[in-house]
Amino acid sequence: MGRIEKGVKCDVSGCGREAARSMSIDKVKAAGLNVSSKEKRAYICKEHYKEFKKKTKKEKTLDKWRYG
Repeated sequence: MGRIEKGVKCDVSGCGREAARSMSIDKVKAAGLNVSSKEKRAYICKEHYKEFKKKTKKEKTLDKWRYG
């Protein structure tokens, strides 16, 4: 059983919802989310994951075009 299934909370500062995704902390910080974790992984809730996807959409499309 993983940490998300055990009920870990969202690492974004000011959020207390249950986490839905586990991502690299570098990617989350690069997207502009304020993460308060000292580990390698950042746990984020559904709402912050949706925000993460919106902020990184342009970068993903550029990578698809570049390596596509």
